[in-house]
Amino acid sequence: MTNLAPAHETPAAAADTVHGADTAQPHGPHGSIAALTLGALGVVFGDIGTSPLYAVNEIFFGHAQVAPTHDNVLGCISLVLWALIIVVTLKYVLFVLRADNDGEGGVFALYGLLHKKKSAGLGGLLFLLMLAAGLLFGDGTITPAISVLSAIEGLAVATPAFEHAVVPITVVVLTGLFAVQSRGTEKMGRVFGPVLLVWFMALGAIGARQVIAHPEIFAAMDPTRGLGFLRTAGLRTTLLVFGAVVLTVTGGEALYADLGHFGRRPIRLSWFLVVFPALILNYLGQGAYLLSGAPVVSGNLFFSLVPHALLLPMVGLATLATIIASQALISGAFSLAAQGIALGLFPRMRIVNTHQAHAGQIYVPVINWALYAGCIVLVVSFRSSSALAAAYGLAESGVMFATSLAMFYVARLYWRWLGLASFGLFAAFGVVDLGFLVANSMKFFEGGFVPLVIGVVAFTVQITWRWGRKATFAAYSSHQTMTMKALVALKQGTTTFVERNAVLMVPKPLRSEDDNTPALLQLLWDRNGILPRNLLFVEVVHTKTPWVHHDRYKVTSFQRDAEHGSVVSVEVRFGFMEVPNVEAVLEDLARHHEIDLPADPASWIVHVSHENVILPEGAGFVLQLRLRLFSVLRQLSQPAYYFYGLGNEVKLSSEIVPVRIG
Repeated sequence: MTNLAPAHETPAAAADTVHGADTAQPHGPHGSIAALTLGALGVVFGDIGTSPLYAVNEIFFGHAQVAPTHDNVLGCISLVLWALIIVVTLKYVLFVLRADNDGEGGVFALYGLLHKKKSAGLGGLLFLLMLAAGLLFGDGTITPAISVLSAIEGLAVATPAFEHAVVPITVVVLTGLFAVQSRGTEKMGRVFGPVLLVWFMALGAIGARQVIAHPEIFAAMDPTRGLGFLRTAGLRTTLLVFGAVVLTVTGGEALYADLGHFGRRPIRLSWFLVVFPALILNYLGQGAYLLSGAPVVSGNLFFSLVPHALLLPMVGLATLATIIASQALISGAFSLAAQGIALGLFPRMRIVNTHQAHAGQIYVPVINWALYAGCIVLVVSFRSSSALAAAYGLAESGVMFATSLAMFYVARLYWRWLGLASFGLFAAFGVVDLGFLVANSMKFFEGGFVPLVIGVVAFTVQITWRWGRKATFAAYSSHQTMTMKALVALKQGTTTFVERNAVLMVPKPLRSEDDNTPALLQLLWDRNGILPRNLLFVEVVHTKTPWVHHDRYKVTSFQRDAEHGSVVSVEVRFGFMEVPNVEAVLEDLARHHEIDLPADPASWIVHVSHENVILPEGAGFVLQLRLRLFSVLRQLSQPAYYFYGLGNEVKLSSEIVPVRIG
């Protein structure tokens, strides 16, 4: 069991404390600007870069069913272009990317930033960000399904013979994609950037070909065209079009989440030099094709732009691009889960490092196969990208709206902006996001419920796990135990010890002689009546920052002498982007003789406790339900000692400690 609170400062009355050196794992972007910029193409922009496959098609041939007249085409393409400008270019690229938490971005980075200021009455916003994190898992389920499906649908444009093979081929591609996740993505990652560079060049080329033939499409650059369309379209059509336009900006949140991997400048360079121009040209090209009056084959606008001789190569390239986009979303879901675990919001799922030199390359089996099952169910159930588009967008627009709200407080509390300036800017962005959110809510019964249900389930898991851990910690800490001063006096008056080095995992820091010892030690003393010669208490603290640069550990010595052994407390700190390895830290301390442990972990004995959570008599239905759900999550959660790298070599001794909640 670990403490949820941030690291505590050492009080003046505490025993001698040693501050550990900076042992943080290397992190942040490494490499030249050119290499990082190319890498960002493959990871950051895969999702938004594959939106042209289905987004505009959804406006004219999907749920919106807008007639492709001259004015409608110019108006709708104008809305698409200005959505990219306002939501992605202005909001995310220019402003949101500035809101880094020690170099990291994403929903949980915002959560960490605002958690530090929770005294400012931001509790409700923190819960909203937790819900947004849940919605991202819904987005991560739909994106691979709709992206790969939309690419494979190009085969039906090439020849009707493939029409009935689209769904089976999509299932096979997705199965292969998820099956290789456990092997890591280092080798595949090397080609992500170059493949996506070719993809964006192809997007721009097929779009430019149509723009040159029909330059009147440039009128769509005028924002009044979009506004004029909205004035005459009617409320229902406006909402349907907004629900399709949001598909062009899905992936904006991924742009922010990958800030720590590539850095602000490479992401901006990738956007302005490659991605933005290619998307603008392609969307203009799709509009130009509609203005020409040429036939749209099989109701698929994107592949109708491609010359017939290049159709199959383009389908192959699109499939590669969507696989890369899906890979980025899957890896993002792994990172999101790992961050949530470190922040104490998710159960401790098993995390596998797939690359020894890069801590960020991880594989989370539970998340992988849950996403796979969700993707396959969606593909088999909806069977087309147009049908799936109804389920897409609600999660993304919800996350974008939560980000706009959070950014208002970031600007006020961290950038020291005036209230009027921060409110004016992010309220404007929030209004756009809210419009997308309302529009996508119309698609709730057509599939929009899918990401929302996933998001609500993930949110319920977070609030239940957070509540359960806090309640268990409070109940465990309420046990009456001896003080550290009494423990030292007990050892000083004893001549017989168990000749072993005992490590006890504890839930809170032990810094003062007046601190109470953990219930686990009291239980061992009451049962055995004898103490180990050397006692080491270890508490793990997860900070609300991504990385711990200084003070990795704090060592407090209460007693160290040859005759009576030692009583030492160690607090070990990890950031939410780090993979915690307590055993490695303790080995380092032992080698430098800062603690009385042999350097070989095989000679340690780690004492751990399992809390038997008990409800009081007459507990209400809600409390019983919460505890049952928490109990299920505890069964699924990896024990803390295994999660922290203990138990592979060291010997474990487990005790059951009853705790009463309520």
